[in-house]
Amino acid sequence: MPQTIAVLDFGSQLTQVIARRIRECQVYSKIYHFATPAAKLREDGVVGIILSGGPQSVYAKTAPHPDPAIFELGVPVLGICYGVQLMGHFLGGKVALSKEREYGHGHLTIKQPGKLFAGLPRHLRIWNSHGDKLTKLPPGFKATAISENSPFAGIEDPKRRFYGIQFHPEVFHTERGVDMIRNFLVGICRARQDWTTKDFIAHAVADIRAKVGKGRVLLGLSGGVDSSVAAALLHKAIGKQLTCVFVDNGLLRKDERNYVESLYKRNFKIDLRVVDASKLFLRRLKGVTEPEQKRKIIGRTFVAVFEQSLKSIGHAEFLGQGTLYPDVIESVSIGNNPASLIKTHHNVGGLPKRMKLKLIEPLRELFKDEVRQVGAALGLPKEVVWRQPFPGPGLGVRVMGDITADKLEILRNADFVLQDEMMKSGFYWKVWQSFAVFLPVKTVGVFGDERTYDYVVALRIVESIDAMTADWAKLPYDLLQKISSRITNEVRGVSRVVLDISSKPPATIEWE
Repeated sequence: MPQTIAVLDFGSQLTQVIARRIRECQVYSKIYHFATPAAKLREDGVVGIILSGGPQSVYAKTAPHPDPAIFELGVPVLGICYGVQLMGHFLGGKVALSKEREYGHGHLTIKQPGKLFAGLPRHLRIWNSHGDKLTKLPPGFKATAISENSPFAGIEDPKRRFYGIQFHPEVFHTERGVDMIRNFLVGICRARQDWTTKDFIAHAVADIRAKVGKGRVLLGLSGGVDSSVAAALLHKAIGKQLTCVFVDNGLLRKDERNYVESLYKRNFKIDLRVVDASKLFLRRLKGVTEPEQKRKIIGRTFVAVFEQSLKSIGHAEFLGQGTLYPDVIESVSIGNNPASLIKTHHNVGGLPKRMKLKLIEPLRELFKDEVRQVGAALGLPKEVVWRQPFPGPGLGVRVMGDITADKLEILRNADFVLQDEMMKSGFYWKVWQSFAVFLPVKTVGVFGDERTYDYVVALRIVESIDAMTADWAKLPYDLLQKISSRITNEVRGVSRVVLDISSKPPATIEWE
């Protein structure tokens, strides 16, 4: 087993991104509850600890605190944002509310590189997200970097190998952030870089076989990257014990059903069943406008359809899903984790408490880019591995407001035009995600010599690495003009096309 870096989770929405960045450096990471006893970390043989950020103040009554004994384990510790404030709080420093809350882009000036900032430029662009800050260093620490509003943006106690930074190195907004993390892992913790895709597949196959035994797995295959890689991984582990079910829920992209049937019957030797449940889904969603309610209805209906499918398939003990890390972290509720709820994913928080099938989620610890690497290693074709993400609830979360067959048809046709032009221009493979959103707003337009009063379609096109952070893609104006012109000319019911230029954060990638 590879050496482990422990990430203690204090509720940051970016905790899993930290873990991903560690694995990006080919070092194994594992996320632990913030109060995990130091004895457990010692038992697991961790060679370093990272304290994540979090939404609370270290002085709040409900603030999550770690076992103080972690600072006596003799392993390096890196505190990030809330994590550095915890170090100050526990080790004799002081933390106070900052007069100016730092959120968004900032500038870091490195005064003394030390091991954490070794090899980095003196000035860097960083990403902040905090209201409190250190006002007095703990004994044994010295400041190594400053920002606009903090004289202690970077601190260290090299003798005890304790390090802290007030910003977030894990997000792509921070320049050379991965280099800082790598410096901590390799230069300070001396961790071996022996965690690879090949290792993950070997461990995952062994875990699946141990969990499933001689049982049978039913997997919802959507044709997207996640479910396809999950299917390939499960098939590698248990072969004919896997049955895939493709559900036409009426919320699919244009011609998606034909695409999936053709692709998997042609390329894979997997037992695939197709179920048309579009009328059921649309009936249950009729009149529903609230996003969380939509997701939960879709999730429950998926499970009901799968359970109904068992009658024709026979008996199955497990429901396979392509759940990823971003699905998990964005679905965590305050009740069992200090993180704030953002949204429920249909395959995480939207499932009913009583299920007849046990869940098996082989990709639960991976981010999208890792999933693509696993898919390529398993021999899946490029058209599957590099397909853009598509949400589990489908177009149900891309039609704002109530869902009707007419609105879905408008959205399908508009999205088809967008994808067609993205493919022709080559930008489909260069961005993270591109899709159309139906807005329940009508505006006045002119078509020929006639006045029109039709709907608005928004284009959402973003660049990202792991879907936890994203920025809007700067496409050529002539391409955007062509997309807009085609949509308004070819899609009946649309009079206006707008472009979403919001980044994540503060916006999410999907609109609902």
